[in-house]
Amino acid sequence: MRKGGEFLIEEISSAEVFTPEDFTVEQKQIAETTENFVVNEVLPNYEELEKGAPNEDYELSLKLFRRCGELGLLTVDTPEEYGGLELDKATSMLVSEKMAPAGSFSVIYLDHIGIGTLPLIYYGTDDQKRKYLEKLITGEWAGAYALTEPEAGTDALGGRAKAVLSDDKKYFILNGTKQFITNAGIASLFTVFAKVDGEKFTAFLIERNSEGLSFGPEEKKMGVKGSSTRQVIMENVKVPVENVLGEIGKGHKIAFNILNVGRFKLAAAATGAMKYGFVEAVKYANQRKQFGKPISSFGAIKEKIADMYLLIYSSESLVYRLAGLLDNKLKSIDKNTPNYYEEYQNGIEEYAPECSIAKVFCSEAQAEVVDHFVQILGGYGFITEYPAEHYYRDERINRIWEGTNEVNRMLVPGMILRRAQKGELPIMGKIKEAMDQLMSIPEMKYEDELFGLEKDLLKNLKTLSMIISGNAVQKFGEKLKDEQEVLFAMGDVMSNIFALESTLLRTEKIYNSQSENRKELFNALVKVAVYRLNDNIFNAAKNVIYYSSSGDEINIMLSALRKFTRYNVENLLELRRKVANAAIESEKYLG
Repeated sequence: MRKGGEFLIEEISSAEVFTPEDFTVEQKQIAETTENFVVNEVLPNYEELEKGAPNEDYELSLKLFRRCGELGLLTVDTPEEYGGLELDKATSMLVSEKMAPAGSFSVIYLDHIGIGTLPLIYYGTDDQKRKYLEKLITGEWAGAYALTEPEAGTDALGGRAKAVLSDDKKYFILNGTKQFITNAGIASLFTVFAKVDGEKFTAFLIERNSEGLSFGPEEKKMGVKGSSTRQVIMENVKVPVENVLGEIGKGHKIAFNILNVGRFKLAAAATGAMKYGFVEAVKYANQRKQFGKPISSFGAIKEKIADMYLLIYSSESLVYRLAGLLDNKLKSIDKNTPNYYEEYQNGIEEYAPECSIAKVFCSEAQAEVVDHFVQILGGYGFITEYPAEHYYRDERINRIWEGTNEVNRMLVPGMILRRAQKGELPIMGKIKEAMDQLMSIPEMKYEDELFGLEKDLLKNLKTLSMIISGNAVQKFGEKLKDEQEVLFAMGDVMSNIFALESTLLRTEKIYNSQSENRKELFNALVKVAVYRLNDNIFNAAKNVIYYSSSGDEINIMLSALRKFTRYNVENLLELRRKVANAAIESEKYLG
């Protein structure tokens, strides 16, 4: 079983990775149920659902939310003993992906099934679960998660909300304000974080009708206007002691572990939104004519379509590879273990670096895909009657919530290097091996195999990652944790390696089962994707080198950079056009 972060130092076989082509019949049926719900019940009501502040009428949203309960879409992660389905993470991601085109309603839904419900599932007592879970999975109640404060966003543990035990020891009295709380206008149950006696960071379950609990006005947002975002204000709110969630003083575990789940679900949702926008863009390009021809016939548009395609394919490959890693880990945990959910959360935390990678890569891929969507529509992309405009606005939040992309970028190398220092990953030894190759010519190990050039490149990129990481560690030592620009660039190198490897391994795994036409498409797709991702790695690694090196050392490192990123693709323009033409002819995302 692979460890989190191990992809940087080990050779992974294609047989190890889970791909969308591995979905079972049951998983496909749940995906179809979700997709049909969105297409037939949500999208026809889109304009009404998107009115947002100051309208503040969520009757239709709540009706559709309860419909999700009827369809079983709120039960995906809930244990069977409490009425749920407790499906695997691949299915959970698939449902998130299919719900994504629902716009603001998808925010209501995903917040509820993710950070709104999972803290209770993972950390709640049996009594707490029996009291609240049935209401949450039927849609009778919606859930919300209140962590952020006006002066504590990224620094979540710096919050000022305070909890004090009452004299009769029956209640905690909570005071403070939470900011930007999704679902605040509709939720009946809140997971709220406060410091007991101003010191012990703790989670509490608070019901909406609690005395002293009030809410600010709806925030007037740039996008996802039909979702509810308000302040949650606590003024001497009495919370029964039995509604403490988890242990007093251990709220940070809940806060950060739940965010890992939120990150990979967000990545799946971003992928689903990309797919929907991509198809709409291609259809428009085929219909719109200029100079007597569809604009899809122009090279400038084909280039955008090819870029959109490869970003979606790489995002999808990354997301479901991560799903497979999580599922393999979680399946190894005995459900009869007394501390099952503690082990379960440790299993998810194992892949915290990959969760951050997924969040950053997929949200930024979505940003580019949506930008191309607007550009392909031209002036119509700027008009609210066309879908590109609201996709453009809605996308922007994904790079902010669940931990900003800046924070997640730093987390990737930070977590991996800390594990190395603890001896959990043998990275220091790999850095030494890589440094020994600094002046040598890279070995061509796979040149006679399918995608041999790409495999050799991947091997070399991992070596390069170790070289620049070692150089940064040597330059800054313990202070590296404070060198944010360096960590950003290192995070980009590592993230793009994971995306490149996921894309390559998926394609290798499914290649021989495809028709000849499909083989040509996948051959083109993997090469243009690898070319693009390798270019990303080159630029990020160059930054690390200039940030961490000086004098003659810069030239030595730049020489290594050129060697280890060398990738010659013949007929690149033809390959890009092949990818674009496949989408233009089918008006579909072909996977």
